[in-house]
Amino acid sequence: MPRLTTLTLLLLVVVACQTVPISGRQELLLLPESNEREMGLTSYEEVLKKSKISADPALNAQVTRVGRRIADATGRTDYQWEFKVLDDAQANAFCLPGGKVAVYTGILPLTRDDAGLAVVLGHEVSHAIARHGGERLSQEVLVKTGLAATQVALSGRDPAVVQSVTALLGAGASVGLLLPWGRSQESEADHLGLVYMERAGYHPSAARDFWVRMQGAKGGQQQPQFLSTHPSSETRIKQIEGWMPEALAVYKPR
Repeated sequence: MPRLTTLTLLLLVVVACQTVPISGRQELLLLPESNEREMGLTSYEEVLKKSKISADPALNAQVTRVGRRIADATGRTDYQWEFKVLDDAQANAFCLPGGKVAVYTGILPLTRDDAGLAVVLGHEVSHAIARHGGERLSQEVLVKTGLAATQVALSGRDPAVVQSVTALLGAGASVGLLLPWGRSQESEADHLGLVYMERAGYHPSAARDFWVRMQGAKGGQQQPQFLSTHPSSETRIKQIEGWMPEALAVYKPR
């Protein structure tokens, strides 16, 4: 049974590998994109029902203006792009599969202007373009299937031993696999977002400036990077500085 499960997983990995735009990274996707979009739309509608949508015409115009330029830069004309501003103090934003975007007002003091907003929107849109949500679901399926196979392999032994081993493997999978996968996705979204914002005509140096401000807003109170799904602000700044020459070489202001 464990061997059969392993073989099945390997076949799934071979069949479901796809390539991320720009980065060229191979990723595992077990879910059709149409299903991701359906789930994204459902989640978006639920968020909007529970949130206060901003009525500020200036903020809505800014988010739509910058968002459309980033969306055009991705080339995904098949996405049904939609942009909303949510009146909420959290410094956050998101883009769900299919191009459903929301920006919380709490992040706008950190973005400051169109270029700073382009950094955030470029990053969030990149998660959707790279299908990171579907990849995370696929990764979790693999981890859970692997844990189930381990339980089968240990069947007939002391239940306490089985429980302990499974729990340890689960923690190891989280710290050793899922969290690093999450950090790699965040870094990839930073990279893709930098490309999209410069394609949209925003100066790429705004990305570094934004993360410096974000680092200052956190006040140094950050979780250790190996226990987080996100790279530290210091890591992100260094990576962006490393990508900057490539971005500047093709940057054309509008």
